[in-house]
Amino acid sequence: MKFYTYSGETAAEALKIAQSHHGVDTLVFKTQEIRKKTLTSSGLYEIVVAVEEESENKPPKAPLIPESLYDEELNEEDVVMQLSSTVEEMRKLAGVSSNQRNYSFSKNKTLLEKDAPLEDTPLEANKQDALLQALKDEANHKKEREKREVKQEEEIKDINLQLSKIRDSLKLIQNMFWDEKNPNSINIPQEFAEIYKLAKQSGMKSSHLDEIMQLSLELMPLRMRENSVTIKRYFREVLRKMILCRPEDLNLRQKRILMLVGPTGVGKTTTLAKLAARYSRMLAKKYKVGIITLDNYRIGALEQLSWYANKMKMSIEAVIDAKDFAKEIEALEYCDFILVDTTGHSQYDKEKIAGLKEFIDGGYNIDVSLVLSVTTKYEDMKDIYDSFGVLGIDTLIFTKLDESRGLGNLFSLVHESQKPISYLSVGQEVPMDLKVATNEYLVDCMLDGFSNPNKEQA
Repeated sequence: MKFYTYSGETAAEALKIAQSHHGVDTLVFKTQEIRKKTLTSSGLYEIVVAVEEESENKPPKAPLIPESLYDEELNEEDVVMQLSSTVEEMRKLAGVSSNQRNYSFSKNKTLLEKDAPLEDTPLEANKQDALLQALKDEANHKKEREKREVKQEEEIKDINLQLSKIRDSLKLIQNMFWDEKNPNSINIPQEFAEIYKLAKQSGMKSSHLDEIMQLSLELMPLRMRENSVTIKRYFREVLRKMILCRPEDLNLRQKRILMLVGPTGVGKTTTLAKLAARYSRMLAKKYKVGIITLDNYRIGALEQLSWYANKMKMSIEAVIDAKDFAKEIEALEYCDFILVDTTGHSQYDKEKIAGLKEFIDGGYNIDVSLVLSVTTKYEDMKDIYDSFGVLGIDTLIFTKLDESRGLGNLFSLVHESQKPISYLSVGQEVPMDLKVATNEYLVDCMLDGFSNPNKEQA
């Protein structure tokens, strides 16, 4: 009889190594835990096996315990069933009949009871006990590891919930020191201070903001005031319903004439080029488009528009008076859309603005769009609208959204004039940076900041 020592991360692993060298007749003489398993290092077990000298030259037999028994993925029920078979094989090797010792197994315990005592040799008993204990330890380790993982997930969820509550509390504390003076007509609760400051900084007219806040306070359920997210969501919905937008109507029963009017420097000519490209190239149906310009005074205006027209292979005509304008309208009878560019005028030059009326009052159904830049202050916007209002404004087109921090002035003008918005210019690219106006997009830009939808899609 010779003794050999083997080690492994678990007792089962050490025994498996010993059996690979000496076969399944290997008897475990001693099992010892050398080092416990920790978070930073693996465990270490050592076993001493006794081998009969004559068995050393024999080829190793197939292991009694299937390799799959050591698979960490086995559930406890599979381990129990395989242990039953293993113990039965051990009895046969030791010459012990099954009626001498009877073990019963269950799902919750590896070894439940013994029907009768058995006088096993110390080596045989140690071998069985080591195997059973090692496999039981591995099953327990797996169960404990799963419990730890579930507990960690629950702790992380709880931490995130607590952080969310802390953030809301911090916002409330910060807003207790806000320096905005509440209007005399309305008492704004502290939980609304954040959204009030945001809307105020966007350039919205104070009276309009007070009206919205009053509406929100009256209609918002108390349970929705618990955190800033629900308050902002409700405020967003109120704004969305108060902004007027006109959907794009492409159901043409006759040719449509669109005239763009407005002050100098707001981007009328570039916006007209974007509209021409949209109607003639970018929609599912390609419409016939003609261009007429009344801007014969600004240096380079006709050349700029002619360059766009030539690129898009469409006709462009420059006219001076209402008589020539009527002739060109008739000449473009074949077109689905006729786009009319006009000279930019100061809102204080009432005489030149009134001069545009003779083109509009010629008996044609002309859709007049006032083009405004959102970089303009609300007070100036209101003056411009009042001056050009004599032309019978149908819709508003806002440009330079990419150059503005807030859209409160836009909201206030739309709310005050009750005129719908038809298009938005969101950049300098022709023809891509033109968007059909929607309530959702405008509210997002007002509360969350500008975003170019074309760049986001790219």
